[in-house]
Amino acid sequence: MHSFFTRVIAVFEIAGGLFGLVHQFDRLLGGRFSGVDAIVAVLGVLLFAFILIAGILLASNDGRGAQMSIWAQFLQAPLIATPVFSYALSSGAFVNLFITLQHSPRLGFDWSIATHGWLLSLGGPSPAHLGINLLALVSWLILRFGR
Repeated sequence: MHSFFTRVIAVFEIAGGLFGLVHQFDRLLGGRFSGVDAIVAVLGVLLFAFILIAGILLASNDGRGAQMSIWAQFLQAPLIATPVFSYALSSGAFVNLFITLQHSPRLGFDWSIATHGWLLSLGGPSPAHLGINLLALVSWLILRFGR
């Protein structure tokens, strides 16, 4: 039986996956970047295609969709932004809780609906921060243990 929350997760995966996929293709076709940026854009295409397919399969109540969606949510949970390495992925929506790592650490909170984002880079912001996408974490828990 499909729960209301599982359907909402599927809708966010489908919408965010489609918008992210289109954005990454547009980024690839723009073509004004180095080899590393092209690799990141190709990885973005693959990730958003994976999320889109996971959402479609989840919406159709296919068992593979649940497993793929568990991975899709897992990949969206961490937020890492350090001067050495940065990673973030969101598809459909996010609710981020993070801590800024500086002389006086502080908590931050950010959220958005109907969005997508992909960041993978060497280097990052000078005020580093680490966090978690709470929406992805809750979605992962629903998919993993809510059967």
